[in-house]
Amino acid sequence: MTDTLPQAAALSQSLRQMIAVLERERQALAALDADGLIGAARDKEALCDAMASIGPQTLDGETRTLAETARQLNEVNRRVRNLLAANVAARIEALGGRRHGLGRSPRATYDPTRP
Repeated sequence: MTDTLPQAAALSQSLRQMIAVLERERQALAALDADGLIGAARDKEALCDAMASIGPQTLDGETRTLAETARQLNEVNRRVRNLLAANVAARIEALGGRRHGLGRSPRATYDPTRP
C-alpha cells in the first residue's frame, strides 16, 4: 500500500501535465502552429511512457476524473485534426482535379507514348 500512494501522486501529476499539453495542442491546432503540434506530440508521448508503468489499480476518484478529462480533450483534438485534414484534402482535390476511382472519370494525363 505504501507504494500505491507515491504512484497515485505521480499519476495525478502526469495526468495534470497531460491535460496542460492537450490544451496547448488545441491552441496549436487552432493557430495551425506546426512547431507547437510537434512539441505537443513529443510531450504526450513522454507522458504516456511515464504513465505506462503505473497500473490501473492506482486510480482513485481524482485520477479517474483527470484521466477522463484527458481522454475527452484528446478526443476533441483528434476530431479537430481530422477536420483540418479533410479540409486540406478537399482543397488539394479542388486544385488537382478529382481523384481516380469512386465512380469518377479519370483526369486526362500526359502520356508520351500516346499517338
